Amino acid sequence: MADRLMLLDTASLYFRAFYGVPDSLRRPDGTPVNAVRGLLDIIARLVTDFEPTHLVACWDDDWRPHWRVELIPSYKAHRVAEVVPAGPDIEETPDPLEVQIPMIRQLLAALDITVIGAPRHEADDVIGSLATQAELPVDVVTGDRDLFQLVDDARDVRVVYTARGMSKLEVVTDVTVVGKYGVLPSQYADFAVLRGDASDGLPGVAGIGEKTAASLLQQFGDLDSLIAAAADPASPVSNTMRARITGAAAYLEVAPTVVEVVRDLQLGAFDAAIRPLGVARVAEVEALATEWNLGGSAQRALLALGNTVDPA
Repeated sequence: MADRLMLLDTASLYFRAFYGVPDSLRRPDGTPVNAVRGLLDIIARLVTDFEPTHLVACWDDDWRPHWRVELIPSYKAHRVAEVVPAGPDIEETPDPLEVQIPMIRQLLAALDITVIGAPRHEADDVIGSLATQAELPVDVVTGDRDLFQLVDDARDVRVVYTARGMSKLEVVTDVTVVGKYGVLPSQYADFAVLRGDASDGLPGVAGIGEKTAASLLQQFGDLDSLIAAAADPASPVSNTMRARITGAAAYLEVAPTVVEVVRDLQLGAFDAAIRPLGVARVAEVEALATEWNLGGSAQRALLALGNTVDPA
């Protein structure tokens, strides 16, 4: 089996698990475990179907970095539960999910799944850096289309897109991005800047939607060339579009830094190879499964990761 690295957008997946699995699933003490069980089943499904040899759970050490907020104050502002001036803002997270996040971290450690985050950066930036620097083919698992900017057939970097659910996973390649949006993956960040994204609090350029953004990038190639053309009276840009682009100059100056994922984080040495656990570690996972009422989810994850488990 050829080596392949799988990068999990972990928060995207545990939010999906939380909303997709009934919260009636609880530990004996009443603590919900639906996100924990759902995430284990997602990991089992992904590893079984895509057969990665290496696996990293990428983590949001800072889901809303202040350096991005300083550039665009509305960035993810609608999801803030509490602003923390000296540290990461607190994201609005349902209490029944919040209590499960430490359990998720404990289980990932018990399963020997490498978890990587970076101070002052989102999981997207960790994913961007690992995918760019990897010497292996890469599958990025996410429900966030912003990561389409990483797709690169030449380097065998794909996105396994989860937005339609685990039963309708979509493998996104260069052809997929062009077919959906009319732009290349290398143009996707500029496309997102122009179009905007209400879910991230990015306003975009007024009067420019997806079709117009794609058309402009098809004509001019990239955002810098479009801005230069808008500033040139002799260029083939309509007066209306020229006014829209020049009117959004302040936004267009900073938005690319916010939208583009960081690709050059130095994340240190790590070993993300999937390998069977020792007997003691398997017993630890099985004990947690019993204590936390995880049903067959933990066993499915163990089996998918190459472990022998007690069928009882």
